[in-house]
Formats: sequence, C-alpha cells, structure tokens
Amino acid sequence: MALAPTDEAEVLKAELVGLFQYVNRVRDEIAAMHRPADGDHHLPSMGDQLDAIVGATEEATNTIMESVEQATDLLSTIRNDVTEEQKAVIDKAIDISNNVFEACSFQDITGQRVSKVMKSIIYVEERVNNLIGIWGKEEMDKVEVKPVKEKTADEKLLDGPQLEGQGISQADIDALFD
Repeated sequence: MALAPTDEAEVLKAELVGLFQYVNRVRDEIAAMHRPADGDHHLPSMGDQLDAIVGATEEATNTIMESVEQATDLLSTIRNDVTEEQKAVIDKAIDISNNVFEACSFQDITGQRVSKVMKSIIYVEERVNNLIGIWGKEEMDKVEVKPVKEKTADEKLLDGPQLEGQGISQADIDALFD
C-alpha cells in the first residue's frame, strides 16, 4: 500500500527530527569528552594519572628492592659468625628476601599494562579530536556539558592523590597544623 504524498512528508519529517535529535546527542557526547563538566573525566588528565601510577609504582618498587637488598647483605654479613642452626634461619630469611625481590617484577608488568591502556586512551582521544575538528571547536565550546552525577559534599572535599605540582603540598599541610 503506497503512502499518500502528505503521509510521506510526515514520515520524512519524523525521520529528519529523529536524525536531528540523534546528531545532537552525538554532539553533546563529543563535547562532554572534550570538555567534561568534571575535570576527573578529562581524557588528557587520565593519561597523566596513569603516568603517575607507573611512576609511584616504580618508586615504591625501587625502595622495596633496595631495602630487601640491604637486609640480605646484612644477613649475609653475619652468616659466617653464627652457629649452623642460626645459619639455617638466616638462609631461610635470605630465601624469603629473594622471593620479595622476585615479586617486585610486578612493577614492570604493571607498567606494560598501563602502557597498553594509555595507547587506547590516546587512540580514543585522537578520534574525539578528529570529530571535534569536523564539527568545529567553536561549535563544541557552545555546548553546555552537565555532570553525569552530582558530587556529594564529601566527594567535593576529597580529590584523592594529586599529580605532581597540583593540589596542596605537604609543606602547606604541615603549616596548617603548626
């Protein structure tokens, strides 16, 4: 059954309205990725946070490994001046230290996995930037971006660990308590 010309026009109008609404939703989502209402969701800051994770993990791992190495060296130093029974205890402690040392290899694997995630984030960021370029940055800047979820009073106070050079320094916190 063929539609009358007026029916066809109404169907076409409805389709165009639906398409327009869909395109506007896509535009709003792209704008939210480019300029989120909450800075915690900004793509470039995610990369910085992941870099900070890798850096902090590497620093902690190096501290652990250096400490274990020092403890092992101390145990090895006193090993020659003890009884056989005490040597067995020291050898067991050195074995445990070696296990801790080997377990610290997690840091390298963590860094590799974070690097994979970073590559994915960079890929998405490039695609978003391409879409913004197609749409027009000025047009994107006009879009009002609303937070996905309003933060609670506690969430507004707590920002968690800050990146180097951001947030309140330890010296500022110390001064506050002095």
